[in-house]
Amino acid sequence: MKFEKIVSKLDFLSNGNSLTSNKDSNLEIIGVSSITEAKIGYLSYIEGPKFASMISKTSASALILPPDKQLQEEATKRGIVWLTTFETRLAFAHAIKLFYQPFRPSPGIDPTAIIHSSAKIGKNVFIGPHTIIQQDVVIEDEVCIQGNVVVYPEVIVGDNTLLHANCTIHERTRIGNNCVIHSGAVVGAEGFGFVPTAEGWFKMEQSGFVILGNNVEIGCNSAIDRPAVGTTHIGNNTKIDNLVHIAHNCNIGENCAFAAQVGLAGGVKVGKRVILAGQVGVANQVSIGDGAIATAQTGIPSNINSGEVVSSSPAIDNKLYLKISAIYKRLPDMYKTLKNIQKKIEN
Repeated sequence: MKFEKIVSKLDFLSNGNSLTSNKDSNLEIIGVSSITEAKIGYLSYIEGPKFASMISKTSASALILPPDKQLQEEATKRGIVWLTTFETRLAFAHAIKLFYQPFRPSPGIDPTAIIHSSAKIGKNVFIGPHTIIQQDVVIEDEVCIQGNVVVYPEVIVGDNTLLHANCTIHERTRIGNNCVIHSGAVVGAEGFGFVPTAEGWFKMEQSGFVILGNNVEIGCNSAIDRPAVGTTHIGNNTKIDNLVHIAHNCNIGENCAFAAQVGLAGGVKVGKRVILAGQVGVANQVSIGDGAIATAQTGIPSNINSGEVVSSSPAIDNKLYLKISAIYKRLPDMYKTLKNIQKKIEN
C-alpha cells in the first residue's frame, strides 16, 4: 500500500504529513510494527518527545508522529516518511485495520451443530462445529458463533456479534449488537446466592438474567453472573479483559474498561468511563462515580466519587498513596533515628 493511501485513510485524524513537502517520498508500505521491531517497508508510531531517540534507531520506513517539528525533522533526515496527529496511538490502531482483519468464516451452519427447532436464526449467520443452540434462542443477522459454543434457552444474540469457541451463554441472557465474547467466558451463569440456616446453606434460585449493551467485549475466562431477581447489566461499549468476575445485580455504565482479574461483588454500581486496573477488588453494594480510576490491586470497600483516582487497599487518594509510598522505603532509617532519639531522651 502506498503511503499516500495511508495518509488519505487517516486524514480524519491527521494534521500534516511529509508528502506536502516531498511528493516523491510516496513509499510502498507493506505492514505495521512496533518501533523497536519495525523493518524497512513498515509503519510504526511514537507517542511523544520522550521516545525521540527511537527515531534514530528504528528501521521503520514510515512513522505516525505527534505534531512536533523536531521529531519531524529527525525523521526526514533519516528518510522516514511521516504523518502527524495529536492522537498517535488511535491513528496507529486505525492503521492496523488497513493491513489486518480478524478471521471471520463465511456464513453457514456446520452439520455437527445442534439447533433446536424453535430457535430463530437470522441472515448470513455462521454456526461452527459442535455448537448447541437450545430452545427459543434468537440469533440475529451477521452473527458468528465458533465451535463448541453452548447457548442456553431464550437467549438473544444481537446483530454482528461474535461468540468465540468454547464460551457459554446461559438462559435468558440478552447480548446487544457488535459484541465480542471470547473463549471460555461464561455469561449469565447463576450468581452466588445462598441463605444461611441452622441446617446449612439454602440455595436461592437465580431467576434474573444478564444484559449486555452494544459493542461490549468480554475477555477469555471471564464470568458475568445473573441475579436472584432483576438484572446484571453491562453498558454500551464497555470492555472487560480476561479473568474478570462480575457478580449478580452489578450495573456497569457505558465506556468502562476493566483489566484482568478485576472482581466485583454483588450489587456494585459503576458509572460511565470508569477504569479499573488489574486485580482491583470492589466490595458488595459499592457505588463508583463517573470517570473514576482505580490503579492496580486497589481494594475498594466503600463508595468512590466521580473523577476520583484511588490506589492501595483500602482505597485512598492516589496522590496521598504516592506520598506514603515514597516514605515507606525510608521507614527502617526513620525507625532507627526514632530509637536513637528515644535513647537520648531516656539518658
